Amino acid sequence: MKKKRTQPLLGYLFKKIAPKIGARVLLEPEWKIAGQIIYKSGRKRYFRFTSIDMNTLGASEVAKDKDYAAFFIKKLGYPTIKGKTFFSDYWAKALDSKLDIDAAYRYALKLGFPVIVKPNSASQGRGVALVHTKAEFYRAMKHIFAIDRIGLVQRAVSGKDYRIVVLDDEVISAYERIPLSVVGDGRSSIAMLLAKKQKEFLRDGRDTVIKSDDRRLTAKLSKARMTMNSIPVKGERIPLLDNANLSTGGDSVDVTDLIHATFRDIAVKLTRDMGLRLCGVDLMIAGDITEPAKKYWVIEINAAPGLDHYATTGATQQKIVEELYLKVLKHMEH
Repeated sequence: MKKKRTQPLLGYLFKKIAPKIGARVLLEPEWKIAGQIIYKSGRKRYFRFTSIDMNTLGASEVAKDKDYAAFFIKKLGYPTIKGKTFFSDYWAKALDSKLDIDAAYRYALKLGFPVIVKPNSASQGRGVALVHTKAEFYRAMKHIFAIDRIGLVQRAVSGKDYRIVVLDDEVISAYERIPLSVVGDGRSSIAMLLAKKQKEFLRDGRDTVIKSDDRRLTAKLSKARMTMNSIPVKGERIPLLDNANLSTGGDSVDVTDLIHATFRDIAVKLTRDMGLRLCGVDLMIAGDITEPAKKYWVIEINAAPGLDHYATTGATQQKIVEELYLKVLKHMEH
């Protein structure tokens, strides 16, 4: 059986849709992740992975750093999640700083467990964990420091997680992100349900790999007094992760046509205020995005908001993403 290509990888997608506006795409032939777009006017634009020629370098670099971005977002008057960055032992020594892993733990105690810990610069939900105990905290932070020399400790807030994608003062996409979960059938263990979900991802061309040995999964199940061998009753939904990234197995619900004007305005203004043209604005909302904005937090912003995982959640979503990237292509020329 021929393996389906994960869609839409940006290079292949741009090649597919560029002729619609009279443009053509030259892809680097070996890995096909970097490319050049040649417009009818002769103007050239470039992309690599999901980074494209739209946002300025400085604004993009700030957006990549969760702590720096949060500083400016807060100064601009938007609600952010209380948190602080700490360094790996090696980096703390190099900087002659006392903000090491032990200082991070003392800060977590001050915030009050549970707390969220995450790498400061990583994306796609890597290393993000909700921790409840000292042992969980140190284990999660050591994992973070294996992939990033700076870790972020934040107060845990609850609500619905949304990604709003803005392009030049227009919301082009908005969807709710639901953490990885399985639904019981009354016969299968959680491990079996996860394996079934992984097969569905492969069938749909979604390249997400669910790691059943992920400590975050076992910790989440342990809190619910369950294991991978537990058999949920029919219809019972079992949440397995706390972060809602699609890249870690989360699901999406499109709300582009339902988003309330107040949240639309917030996302557009924040994008403009942060010096960006294309931006993924991640919000945690204590309520619903269809209602007027009241209590919410800006989780983070993303200057290269790839829509690959969203596209693979269904044929409708793939068509939406093609239309969105066609808009992006048009806007990139100017």
